[in-house]
Amino acid sequence: MSQSSLAALEKAQRINSDPAIYGTFAEIGAGQEIARFFFQAGKASQTIAKTMSAYDMVFSDEIYGREANGRYVCESRLLKMLTKEYDLLQRRLGSVRGDRSQFFALADTVTTTARDESGRRVSSGWMGLRFQKTPLAPTNDILIHVRLLDRYRLLQQEALGVLGVNLVHAAFFAASNHKDLVHHLTDGIRKGQIAIDYLKCTGPAFSEVNEALLNLQILRSGFGEIVLFSKKGEIASLPDLVFGRSLVIERGNFHPVTNTHVDLLEKGRSHLALDFQGASEKLDSPLAFFEMTLKNLGGNEALSEEDFLLRLKCLNATGHAVIVSNLDLFYRLKRYLRQFTQKPLGLIVSAHFLPKIFEGHHYQDLEGGLLEGLSKLLDPQTKILVYPHKVGQTCKTTKTFFPEGGLRKIYDYFLDCDQITDLAGCDEIEEYVHSEQVMEMIRSGSKTWEQQVPEPVRKILSERRN
Repeated sequence: MSQSSLAALEKAQRINSDPAIYGTFAEIGAGQEIARFFFQAGKASQTIAKTMSAYDMVFSDEIYGREANGRYVCESRLLKMLTKEYDLLQRRLGSVRGDRSQFFALADTVTTTARDESGRRVSSGWMGLRFQKTPLAPTNDILIHVRLLDRYRLLQQEALGVLGVNLVHAAFFAASNHKDLVHHLTDGIRKGQIAIDYLKCTGPAFSEVNEALLNLQILRSGFGEIVLFSKKGEIASLPDLVFGRSLVIERGNFHPVTNTHVDLLEKGRSHLALDFQGASEKLDSPLAFFEMTLKNLGGNEALSEEDFLLRLKCLNATGHAVIVSNLDLFYRLKRYLRQFTQKPLGLIVSAHFLPKIFEGHHYQDLEGGLLEGLSKLLDPQTKILVYPHKVGQTCKTTKTFFPEGGLRKIYDYFLDCDQITDLAGCDEIEEYVHSEQVMEMIRSGSKTWEQQVPEPVRKILSERRN
């Protein structure tokens, strides 16, 4: 037995030894790994009221009802499971032992249908816990979406079980702050074994927890690759939101977001829709996102939580959702998104940034180097949308970039295939305004910065300075 399993058994034993903690385990799909730890630890009768596994879809629908989208591994399914099992627990045992029990219901629904870049199946799913911090207290929820990255199924199952034990242990024994919660959830799990891309804590026990910082901490700890914040700044499920949808993404540091950035995103969405309107299957309206990497935010060590929250607030003020990721290279971002949608994908870059995509040192970890990286990035359903970089009398586009040596022919191939394309002509846009320029205007005391950012952003920044 591995060290992580032994540690999980010790935690399960601690929970089993507390007569107040009492609840239900419901695990469907490729789950059924968590309750096993509690049975092996001993004294399970003090903790477990019921375990169940509705593996067959017909049985699962009969118990929890059918989802409108027909899916079984999604947030709505998890919430139905938690509600059904917790309410049943309260109804049957509330009058018997409710005044001395901290009731809980743990649920998970897991699938093995996703595939990684090598084509092998990997598991992913939803896990959640509804619990009372003290007897007779209101309930709290912790919801997680996780991908299991080990190559072998048994290792994936072990990781799922350890994470589930950690979840119950964190709920009852961890301090309610974002750093401590993340530490407890990932304890005993090695980096590269799981990736958490959604962590939501609700209820009175988490009144002091900042949701954005909680999910940022997942990325900073190395146990997540990507998180999504809705237009309202709330954590959202990227797999559920982008499933089967076409996407447009603009990467930057957005410190602050400028009118140019907003124009890029809107032109990108319109351009992608027009490019694929002749497809046999009608293209839906593309979802548009701003995206920041930890590197864009200043790097993990120098990252300021206050600065991050300000950037997120400003980006949301423009009416757009925001992705934050650990995926520095575009091909890795594309590879991640392709787990959930095969629809058209547009990645927006400034013409000033275009040469960086063809720098070989970015792809040194790939056996095929730059050629492999470009082949992973570009395909008939994926486009690099290039926004002209217009400054004074100079305007850079796809036509002004000339790669050296043999790269020229490769670049021309992607141009001919329309996989790298201009978003607009130089006469159709205003001069490109960088975030750094706006920050310099602000530092110098010039009021001209106010005309370079969207009105809602101007108000936020003005209030912060006053």
